Amino acid sequence: MRGHDIQQDRMFSYLSPEERVPATHPLRQVRLIVDQILKEMSPTFQRMYSRIGRPSIPPEKLLRALLLQIFYSVRSERLLMEQLEYNLLFRWFVGLSMDDPVWEHSSFSKNRQRLIDAEISQEFFGKVHEYATQQGLLSDEHFTVDGTLIEAWASQKSFQAKDSDRTPPTSGEGGRNVEVDFHGKERTNDTHESKTDPDARLYKKAKGAEARLCYLGHVAMENRNGLVVDTVVTLANGTAEREAALQMISRIPGSHQITVGADKAYDVSDFVQDMHELRATPHVARKVKGSAIDGRTTRHAGYQISQKKRKRIEEIFGWMKTVGTLRKTRHRGRIRVSWIYQFTMAAYNLVRIRNLELLHTP
Repeated sequence: MRGHDIQQDRMFSYLSPEERVPATHPLRQVRLIVDQILKEMSPTFQRMYSRIGRPSIPPEKLLRALLLQIFYSVRSERLLMEQLEYNLLFRWFVGLSMDDPVWEHSSFSKNRQRLIDAEISQEFFGKVHEYATQQGLLSDEHFTVDGTLIEAWASQKSFQAKDSDRTPPTSGEGGRNVEVDFHGKERTNDTHESKTDPDARLYKKAKGAEARLCYLGHVAMENRNGLVVDTVVTLANGTAEREAALQMISRIPGSHQITVGADKAYDVSDFVQDMHELRATPHVARKVKGSAIDGRTTRHAGYQISQKKRKRIEEIFGWMKTVGTLRKTRHRGRIRVSWIYQFTMAAYNLVRIRNLELLHTP
């Protein structure tokens, strides 16, 4: 029998958001991990705020909302607040009841800046790392490093001579979005900078590719389960990948011998020597000519395993750019880009940990 399309608003609902979210929903396990981490971070939050004055957005709710923005690829704070108005799943995860008001998107952004100033993403990422260590999900011997381009929130037109006038053209000159012809003009990072984001650099990773204003995001991954153990965001230049790799590997605790997989861009004699000084065996892909990796390294079976495992790091970058919407950052300045990059990698680890725990659950 056909049902009738009766539309009648009800005044009351007797089900809470907790009851409406299925017990098997993927976010339930993530929420348990996040709540445990945020509870451990409570002393840090206490030091961030004054004991007097008007209460602000609770940092716990703010961080949960930022995680949802990454998990569900919400491209702006305005849209995130819109989702919180009517999305029961979002309200449940953040910790809002059915009647709690949603914040203004501008207030949300201002409170997020407080977390950036306090370097909360670094502590949050560290807590996720500690949780993974306690669950026995991390390798302490085998790692992979790599970097990727993050397009800056700045146009090519903003890349102007450093001594040029920052005043925008008047309407008589064609309005704000005037046509600019770059052909035949030499533009380099030494003589030019973006007036929108001075930290962005004009750079390309491959020959024949288009040079874009961007940053370089770097990751150190452990090879057992493909979890991120460290992150760095640098200015884009030809040596940044190797310098960032050295920085991340030097922060790995312990004095035992480790292996570090990487692609051919790291096959440089100086880098290989620096790796050995850090008690790390460089399992770097060999160049066809002039390779710094000799047969004493490649003859071992572990080298071949590292070459297979290192490709998993591309899955991290793929998730970060598609789901995490960091193909082009919405933030300006290396400090903000670094903050959201590290927080996005923490979100990736949470998803990965949840999947690994589900896989090992009998």
